[in-house]
Amino acid sequence: MEPIIRIDDLGKKYLIRHQRGNRYPTLRETISNRARRMVSRHGRRSAHAIGETSPTREEFWALQGITLSVNAGDKLGIIGRNGAGKTTLLKILSRITEPSTGRVEIRGRVASLLEVGTGFHPELTGRENIFLNGAILGMGRAEIKRKFAEIVFFSEVENFLDTPVKHYSSGMYVRLAFAVAAHLEPEILLVDEVLAVGDAAFQKKCLGKMADVSRQGRTILFVSHNLSAVSSLCDRCLLIDEGKIVRQGTTAEVTSFYQSSFYALAENSTDLSAMERYGTGRARFTSIKVSPLNADNSSSPCFVPGNDLKIELAISAHADIQEANVAVIMYDAMGSRLVDVSTGLQGSYLDLKRGQQTKVEFRLHDLLLRPGHYLLGLWLGQAAFSEDIDGITYVTSLAVEADVKSSRHSALFPGPYQCRFSQKIHPPSGIEVNKK
Repeated sequence: MEPIIRIDDLGKKYLIRHQRGNRYPTLRETISNRARRMVSRHGRRSAHAIGETSPTREEFWALQGITLSVNAGDKLGIIGRNGAGKTTLLKILSRITEPSTGRVEIRGRVASLLEVGTGFHPELTGRENIFLNGAILGMGRAEIKRKFAEIVFFSEVENFLDTPVKHYSSGMYVRLAFAVAAHLEPEILLVDEVLAVGDAAFQKKCLGKMADVSRQGRTILFVSHNLSAVSSLCDRCLLIDEGKIVRQGTTAEVTSFYQSSFYALAENSTDLSAMERYGTGRARFTSIKVSPLNADNSSSPCFVPGNDLKIELAISAHADIQEANVAVIMYDAMGSRLVDVSTGLQGSYLDLKRGQQTKVEFRLHDLLLRPGHYLLGLWLGQAAFSEDIDGITYVTSLAVEADVKSSRHSALFPGPYQCRFSQKIHPPSGIEVNKK
C-alpha cells in the first residue's frame, strides 16, 4: 500500500532580520536619517557613509532533513519542546507555507486545525463560516448541509450561530473550527495544540471524536504537549527537536524517552533564566527550590510518600500587576495533572511592583504519591483578564522513593495518587449479616 503522506528530506528556512545599532531611534534621528537618504539618492552621500544603521540577516532552519512515511489509518503523535518545528511541519502539510528543500506527497483531502480562527472570516457569522470553511476544505454545499446539524450540536455554539465570529471567545472559535474539520470527512486530519484552549470536557470530547475518525480508517497527525492525550489516541509517535526528528517509534517508547530529558533537571535549586516559557513576560519566575521534608519538618534528601513538600519561588516584576495568581502544577510521567495548587484557591492574590522581587512559598501536606518520577510546572497570571504572564510547563522533577509502607500496599493502589482515609466495618468481624 502506498503511504498517504510521504516526506523526503524536508527543510524549511527562514531569514531573520537583525537591526544593527539603535533598534528604536528617536524622532529626531528618524527625520535626520530620511533627510540623509534623500541626499544619498542624489548621489552625494551614501547611508553607510553617514553611519546609518542597517539590517543584517541570519538563516534559521525551522525544519531540516525530515523524512517520514505515514500510512492510511495511522494515528501519529508529534511531540517536542516549543519552537522545535512541530507546527511548521503541519503548516507545510496543510499547504499554508512552502518548504525550502525536499518533497512532500499527500494522497487525500486534508483538514487542519492549527490556530484559533484559521479559515474563519471575523465579519461572518458562525453559520456562514461553517459553509465557508467547508468550501475551503473542498466540500460541496449539499455535503455541508447534510452535516450541518451534527456540526452545530458538537460545537455547542447553537445560541451564537448567527453572531459574527469576531465576538466569539477563543474557546468558541476552537469548538466550531474543530467541529467543522472533524465532521466533513477528510482523509487526513491535522490537529495542533490549539485544543488546549478548550475546557477539559471539550478536550475529552475532541479526543473521542478523533478516535472515532481513526476507527473509520482516516489518518490523524496530532501535535500536543499533553502526553497522556497523545498516549490515549496515537499508536505511533515522533519527537522533534531543533527541527530534526530525534526519535520515532511506538508512543510508549518515544514519550518515555522525552520525559527522561526532563528528569535531568536539578531537583534542589534551579536557575530559571534559560527555561522555555510562555506568557506576556510582565513578570517572571526567577528561581525555585523544592525541599522534601521529614515528619519532624527537617529537610530530607529525597521525598517519601506521606510527607510534606516545600516549594519556594521567587518572582521578579517588570510592571505593576494587581491581583496576580501563582500556581504550582504536578504532573505524572505521562503529562497528566495530579496536583494543582495556587494562591487564588485560598483567596490570596498578589500585587506585584515593578522592579521588586516577591517570594511565594507553598507547602503540600501529606503527599501520598506512588514511587516514581514526577514533574513540576509553574504559572503566573491574572484570571480576571485571562492573561498568562509567565508559565513554565516543566520546570523541575521530583523523585519519590519507596518506603516499607508504600511498597507493601502499592499493588492495592494502582492509581498514581492516594489519600488518607478511615473506614468502619459492620459487623466488626466483616461477615455480612444474613438478609431476611
